[in-house]
Amino acid sequence: MKQLNPGDQVDRYHIESIVASGGMASIFRANDLCTGRLVALKVPRLEAECDPVFYERFNREAEIGKKLNHPAVIKVLDHNRGKNLYLVAEWVEGRSLRQILIEEGRLPLDRAVWIAMEICVALEYMHGQGVVHRDLKPENIIIDSEDGIKIIDFGIAQLAGARRLTFGKFSELMGSPDYISPEQVKGNRGDARSDLFALGVILYEMLTGHAPFSGPTPLAIMNARLLNHPVPPREVNPSISPQLQEILYRALERDPKNRYANARELAWELSHQDSLNVDQVNVERRTERMEEKQDSARSRKLFYAMLALLPAVVLVLLLVVARRA
Repeated sequence: MKQLNPGDQVDRYHIESIVASGGMASIFRANDLCTGRLVALKVPRLEAECDPVFYERFNREAEIGKKLNHPAVIKVLDHNRGKNLYLVAEWVEGRSLRQILIEEGRLPLDRAVWIAMEICVALEYMHGQGVVHRDLKPENIIIDSEDGIKIIDFGIAQLAGARRLTFGKFSELMGSPDYISPEQVKGNRGDARSDLFALGVILYEMLTGHAPFSGPTPLAIMNARLLNHPVPPREVNPSISPQLQEILYRALERDPKNRYANARELAWELSHQDSLNVDQVNVERRTERMEEKQDSARSRKLFYAMLALLPAVVLVLLLVVARRA
């Protein structure tokens, strides 16, 4: 399809404005001339449209969107496979969680937990339908004026029973570096627990103001979750309870089998965190383990600092000996 601009028309959809433009597709705000309602029109870029793997992935996204029917998940309304390839979804009013974090910084504890629990409800439904999002991040979560959520963009979602598709571009295959699970970094497809890892990263970010893993490049960020532990969130935000910190640690476990088994289990602990005791959430055991890792990291830094100072110390000693000789 040719490059589209506001004022253009695609079949029954009149384009009002461009909302987002990525490497593979653009999203427009459009008016459905048959119904009079606003919709989101997703149109692939011409070079992507010619890629057979992307073409199949785009059609699968439409298939997944039509399959899902939940108030917290975006609904696909129309899909055209012909000359004009596009996908039409409901128009969602609100701000992305990314916009909110940029504008407001870290969120109040109660609000962050509420949003995380709302995401859990959506994930529980999606996973029950055999759908794993695999690219859950603040950009793909729309928040309305009542703090209700809507999960969008199923561009790299996985549908149970569907064959594996592989993108030629690394980023599209892997997902977003800050939120991708360790098993996806290792090249595995991931499952529902991969979405729970991403939610753990999002909750950590909402509570502290930054993601738990960082680095100078996307590869470094992804590698960090395989080698490092996040800074204990209570060190960044002391209002976080030991129980909530433990919930974050469990969601961010490297090994999927050590995470929550499903979104319902995570939501239950978030909603009952105030009544959970230390033994129930293993706070003491896990906190000690994390503190040991942090102490080990500090020890390594101190060791390297001493190594760096060693030549200067040797030089001083040589000068002292030379003066006494």
